[in-house]
Amino acid sequence: MKYTIALIVLLFCGLYTLKVQSQDIPDDLLSKDYFSARREKLRTILPPNSVAVFFSNPVRNRANDVDYVYHQDPDFYYLTGYREANSVLLIFKDKQAPTKGGDTYNEIIFVNPRDALRELWTGRRLGKEGVRDQLGFDQSFDNQDFKRYDMDFSKFDKILFFDFKNDVRNDKRDSADLYELIRHFKAKVKYPSSEVVNIKTEPMPNNIDLVSLDNLMVELRGVKSPEEIALLKKAILISCVGQVEVMKAIKPGMSEREIQGIHEYVYKKYQAEDLGYPSIVGSGHNGCILHYIENYKPSVSSKEMILMDLGAEFHGYTADITRTIPISGKFSTEQRQIYDLVLKAQEEAMKICKAGVPISSLNEVSRNVINEGLVELGILKSETEANSYFPHGLTHHIGLDVHDRGGRQLVENNAITIEPGIYIPENSPCLKKWWGIAVRIEDDYLVQQNSCELLSGSAPRKAEDIEAMMKQPSPLDNFILPEIGQ
Repeated sequence: MKYTIALIVLLFCGLYTLKVQSQDIPDDLLSKDYFSARREKLRTILPPNSVAVFFSNPVRNRANDVDYVYHQDPDFYYLTGYREANSVLLIFKDKQAPTKGGDTYNEIIFVNPRDALRELWTGRRLGKEGVRDQLGFDQSFDNQDFKRYDMDFSKFDKILFFDFKNDVRNDKRDSADLYELIRHFKAKVKYPSSEVVNIKTEPMPNNIDLVSLDNLMVELRGVKSPEEIALLKKAILISCVGQVEVMKAIKPGMSEREIQGIHEYVYKKYQAEDLGYPSIVGSGHNGCILHYIENYKPSVSSKEMILMDLGAEFHGYTADITRTIPISGKFSTEQRQIYDLVLKAQEEAMKICKAGVPISSLNEVSRNVINEGLVELGILKSETEANSYFPHGLTHHIGLDVHDRGGRQLVENNAITIEPGIYIPENSPCLKKWWGIAVRIEDDYLVQQNSCELLSGSAPRKAEDIEAMMKQPSPLDNFILPEIGQ
């Protein structure tokens, strides 16, 4: 009887997948031709007689038999569009001899096999056939086949891959999980065991290159294609709507978590698949904690400001936008002075943001503005005094990662943030009236040849525009939930 049930499940899942696969996929995903072009572009800059090897991200356990929602390694996704675990991709500089009497090939991928019983529990898989049809691979195989993949890696001048962090669990139920794929790969390339590497008794084989691939991926991913820019703009616009709706809906007495929920509901309403990073929603002194993600304060005070650093992830691409607003709807004198100083620092950096400018120059301009302004306000004694009130960098790249790959000198079609901030914790060596004020203004930009394009301007940035937006009615004004017992 149990075998009959299993057979029925296998048949049902197979037919069901064929029926709904196309219906469940958004129609604005990047195409298989796009990903194929990414791989070809990498191939053109690989060193002679080389192979680049990429592994999917590991599955991460949350608790007991529950895993975190899976997120693909950004480099792996950038080159394949494949979103599943337990996979390995090889991209060759040159054509390789046929496998099993087939055609020559210059790329090959090993992926999760179809498994109707597992798909019943954890969702549909593309399988090797789906990867060929939907992602454009001619050479696609089940991951179990990697163990038997007959490739003499000693023939390559360079084998490029990222060094292993030894933090991948061994799923004993799966003989071809990521742990096993890495183990077989290490054997094939004669990679020393972790014990040998740690005690440095045996050098790496001289054709193993653990450094160059990072530089190559920076070169590729730092410059955004038109298709990537379109997805980034969508993620940014969604995130801006979240900021605007919170400006209209926020009221004293709300919790940080409720405010976080409004942002994230907007993201889901627009079909953003995920958050680009854990949401930061800190009121008052919590805003002075740069990566405050607890968002635990049960009631925000009308005397405080709230710093909201959130970004939607849309089709893999992540926005990163921060707004700091007064919970009462109007900045106090001290809040406004700090806010306007941060805004000035951002706008001065915007003026010089263009292709050819080092990121360090933007940082220097903003820091000079903030130091000078803090001296005028009496918070610093001199402009050369060590400034702990602006403790983070000004700029980073965005894309498939919130802190994306990219160079330190700007080039056209870099997507970056500019995010100055001032944070004055309690008991700081300045007048008490400044304590607990934390302001960060973070916007997303597209670097152009002679300027930069502000992509997140639809979320108000100027103090007077924020105050005006906060006077607008909110669709949530009448959304009142019933009281529940303690």
